[in-house]
Amino acid sequence: MFDAHVHIIDPRFPLVENHGYLPEPFTVADYRARVASTAGLRIDGGAVVTASYQGNDQEYLKAALAELGPGWVGITALPLDTTDADIVALDSIGVRGVRFNLRRGATDLRLLSDLANRAFDLVGWHAEFYVDATLLLSLEPVFAKLPAVSIDHLGMSTRGLPYLLNLVDRGVRVKATGFGRTTISDVGTVLRQIHAVNPEALMFGTDLPGSRARRAFETHDLDVIADAVGDDLPAVLGGNARSWYRCMRASEAGLDGAAQTSTTAPSHSPAAISAPNSSTSIDSPTAFTA
Repeated sequence: MFDAHVHIIDPRFPLVENHGYLPEPFTVADYRARVASTAGLRIDGGAVVTASYQGNDQEYLKAALAELGPGWVGITALPLDTTDADIVALDSIGVRGVRFNLRRGATDLRLLSDLANRAFDLVGWHAEFYVDATLLLSLEPVFAKLPAVSIDHLGMSTRGLPYLLNLVDRGVRVKATGFGRTTISDVGTVLRQIHAVNPEALMFGTDLPGSRARRAFETHDLDVIADAVGDDLPAVLGGNARSWYRCMRASEAGLDGAAQTSTTAPSHSPAAISAPNSSTSIDSPTAFTA
């Protein structure tokens, strides 16, 4: 399995209080122990995702990827003034995308689009959004100009599901994660609808440790996914995400331990969203607060 959504909370590195919240530590050792004690989990790679309470800190992510080793990649948050050299350096250690947390902050959408397109043009990173699906229609001007996009946690609710399915039809990927975080009452139905539109869209993840969620990952979540996607379960549990993140299995990494593929940006996005020009900025930026 490829765990496409993990948060590592290492007390050696600073945290930023967010909406009055600071999480408990959840180190690489804690994650490995949790996986080892959970029936049905056979994880040999994944993606460490920067959370809101980690700000733009890259040191924790560097340390986590170094400790986790081959087969693991990172998704980070970046300040808008990040240099091209900084992005290339992060890509060289296995970072594969930039995350925009629209549920817990304010963002200038024009600057967001410019940063995401710059990262894609430089090293092929996708843009990852933590956002409620009810806001997807209002974000259409942004998504239309981004060449590669994924959405966290099934879009969090069913109220914007038609907009999410439209994006999936245009190549956007969706993380089958955080079931205990969403307000979705029937996760299986949402999984089936996404899978029916694009079998390559869904990517499994545990969302461990499940900070601020009503409940953390449970083994039963795997049963829900299996029932929804049928014979495509191996792809949803690993293949789809490995392709999206350009990351091979640890066992395939070779003697030098280099699990990641070339840092050369692809000539086209796996998402392949129809857009006139991925580097065009938004004409009328708006301020967004969630």
